Amino acid sequence: MKLSRVGVDLAKNVFQLHGVDRHGRAIWRRRLTRKQWLSALSAQADPDCEIGMEACASAHHWARTLQSLGYTVRLIPPQFVKPYVKSNKNDANDAEAICEAMSRPNMRFVTVKSVAQQDIQATHRIRAELMVQRKAKANQIRGLVAEYGLVAPLTLPALRAAIPHWLEDAENGLTDYFRSLLNGLWSDLVLLDDRVLEMDREIQRLANRNEVTRRLQQLRGVGPMVATALVATVGTAEQYPKGRHMAAALGLTPRQNSSGGKERLLGISKRGDAYMRTLLIHGARAVVSQAKHREDRLSRWVTDIATRRHPNVAAVALANKTARMAWAMLRHGTDYDPDFVMS
Repeated sequence: MKLSRVGVDLAKNVFQLHGVDRHGRAIWRRRLTRKQWLSALSAQADPDCEIGMEACASAHHWARTLQSLGYTVRLIPPQFVKPYVKSNKNDANDAEAICEAMSRPNMRFVTVKSVAQQDIQATHRIRAELMVQRKAKANQIRGLVAEYGLVAPLTLPALRAAIPHWLEDAENGLTDYFRSLLNGLWSDLVLLDDRVLEMDREIQRLANRNEVTRRLQQLRGVGPMVATALVATVGTAEQYPKGRHMAAALGLTPRQNSSGGKERLLGISKRGDAYMRTLLIHGARAVVSQAKHREDRLSRWVTDIATRRHPNVAAVALANKTARMAWAMLRHGTDYDPDFVMS
């Protein structure tokens, strides 16, 4: 029998495959190792067979590999696969659920990322983790010096300026031993600062050499950080039929709790990529803070919202609009036109 769809449950070393024919009947089930599964799949499935996988770790790598072999690949968000898992969760049931989910006509799929997109994404993830480590290191320093009666400033630049003074002040009660420990912590903090700066420069370089990210930076509140993150996250945005769909996927649209024809809108849904959403909102906050000094249509619109509601509401509304404008620029390859911002 000819395979029509194959669901693959990915793992590090053991892969579970579940294949069905055009009538949806299961005709092929295999549990294979990492070295075996591609050759076994190629021998069993013709190039017109669709391959489905959860959009998890290594999924984009395997999707690109399968595409190079001529297969059509469907990546499915894990939360959309879960409702199709029957009974207990195991590899065989997961593979069957993936195969079933990919057959649904209204299923939402994840676009396969290119290697270039993953390079940009890796840069952002490394920088984000370095920022977490730097904050943890700063908090550790504050907590330790507090035990010696020294109060650390709240901001990171102030802490950087205070540490050398603590090390040099012989009358502040620090022992020689703790001074040596503090000096090591200071070296760690400086190293993390240098690594974050290195990632910032790398992101700037990536933004400058990419024509798409250069165009995206025409948007208000979008710099190298937001532009490169957008390209890494949504690519050409072809997976979204409209701009509002992309904004909804990023969690920038209201959450609903509607029933019986009565609509009730709550705060933003916070779905999708939290990192991308955070960058867009932070960029929008910068625009909101300066909008009252400008007279263009976008500034008047966002200032009116900030006056009637709250600056945070205005920032989220602007982030939503920015995502929609970014979608139009990505899909159609156009430049930013302020005359069509409010259309």
